[in-house]
Amino acid sequence: MEKEINVLAMIKGDERYVFFYDDENRVETLRTLGRYAADPDLSFSWYDAAVMSKKIRDMATENEMFAPARKTSGSPFSRFSFRQEQDLI
Repeated sequence: MEKEINVLAMIKGDERYVFFYDDENRVETLRTLGRYAADPDLSFSWYDAAVMSKKIRDMATENEMFAPARKTSGSPFSRFSFRQEQDLI
C-alpha cells in the first residue's frame, strides 16, 4: 500500500523550509516547527511556526472531510481520523 506524502514549503529570504511528512508523522512535524522557531541560528520565527502549523492542521481537516469520497471513488488510499490526543494538549 502506498502512502500519501504531504508537502509544506516556505521561502524566507535566502532560506528554504520544505517539510515532507505522512499522516503518521504529522505530530512530529508540528514539533519540528517549534524546534526551528526556537533556534536562534534560523530566521524561522514563532509566527512562521504558527502559520505553518495552521496549514498542517487545515490540510488534515480537509483530508478528513474528503476521506469518504476517496473510499467510494475507489482510490487505493484509505484515510483515518487525524485527531490524536497529542494534538489536544
